[in-house]
Amino acid sequence: MSAPNITETFLENFHHVATIGATDRGGVHRPAATEEDRRTRDWFRAFAAERGWEVSVDGIGNLFARVRLVEGAEEHTPFILTGSHLDSQPRGGRFDGAYGVIASLHAAAEVEQRIAAGELVAEYDLVVVDWFDEEGGRFAPSIMGSSVYAGLMDREEMLDVADLDGVTVREALESIGYLGSDPAPSLDALAGYAEIHIEQGRILEREGLPLGAVDSSWYTQKLDIEVLGEQSHTGATAMADRRDALVGASHVVLMFQEICREFPEETLVSSVGQVTVEPNSPIVVNSRVHLVADLRADDPQIVKDARERLLERFAELGERLGLEIVSRDFDVRPNLYFPVEGVELVEKTAADLGMGIRRIRTMAGHDSIPLNTVAPTVMMFIPSVDGVSHCEREFTTDEDMVSGLTALVAVLGRMLGGELSGVGFPGSASD
Repeated sequence: MSAPNITETFLENFHHVATIGATDRGGVHRPAATEEDRRTRDWFRAFAAERGWEVSVDGIGNLFARVRLVEGAEEHTPFILTGSHLDSQPRGGRFDGAYGVIASLHAAAEVEQRIAAGELVAEYDLVVVDWFDEEGGRFAPSIMGSSVYAGLMDREEMLDVADLDGVTVREALESIGYLGSDPAPSLDALAGYAEIHIEQGRILEREGLPLGAVDSSWYTQKLDIEVLGEQSHTGATAMADRRDALVGASHVVLMFQEICREFPEETLVSSVGQVTVEPNSPIVVNSRVHLVADLRADDPQIVKDARERLLERFAELGERLGLEIVSRDFDVRPNLYFPVEGVELVEKTAADLGMGIRRIRTMAGHDSIPLNTVAPTVMMFIPSVDGVSHCEREFTTDEDMVSGLTALVAVLGRMLGGELSGVGFPGSASD
């Protein structure tokens, strides 16, 4: 009997990992540093150990597997990095993030075999990574592990971040055995990063294309909002005497929905993603509501204009309802452009493989965004059915996953051969 090929092994492993934290409606529940997250990380370690790769965990929980491809290589040998994340949103989809990690592991194994067979020549080692807390569903801000690695967030500050139950990142990582002490692969030796991900939108599906080359990211502005009222009795307090924070927060939520209609269609997206209500008792008028919202657009001025309008309306609402509404900006992410040389490399690869492709922008954040500030970065998308994500209905076909894996193997082969050596980063709008 012949050994299973890369496609069979990849699909078998992908669908196996999807059983870890599986929900009853086809999704997964694997928030960062939970028991389910630990089990997927243990699977990653076992995959790497079986192939003799070197596994390490850094001080923010990023998990690395180094594939030695350069003969006589030492610790500071330059390397190409590839991967994504294994954590999920609460009751999220099984493709978001996990596809990129599992595809990277299998692509690394395939590249290693081709180099051993003399079919490829590598100038660099290859490192596969599972970034900690990309989703930000349990610990905010999102894209935490990769941002710490890239030097954009402070590790000690992030270790002190607590979830809604008061558990810190440090405590959570310790509890699952993934608060590492290994040094992260050196930024000085990082020669490039590649990530493949589901699109989480409907452009590729609508156009019937199997691959997208990401050329830029949207501008993102998040707001941390407190609506402050006064706690009182739901039965005994006269309506005129109530200062109900939840009523005010309800208006705020609708404002984020309505603001998008004031700009050209599909130029602005906005939502309130998290709401915490206090004291949240059936017979108490609520005194405090905490909301986390975001505004995203390709044009930064649209986001800035929307924010200003919302702040004016918060002030008017607070005065009308006798509430205090406090808004704080955080996690502001500018447009970021990926090196045009990397985009063209993906396009050439697709042409060689006979795959249709288009350039595409990402509206969502990904680990590739902080990585693009420290190394030439390549980001690829594969189609999402119906364009839905962060939900149990999230879906991508086996055929599209395999096509993406094929492209990733070819792209990594080119990057390991030095095709992005000396490329500047990040790119620019003129690219």
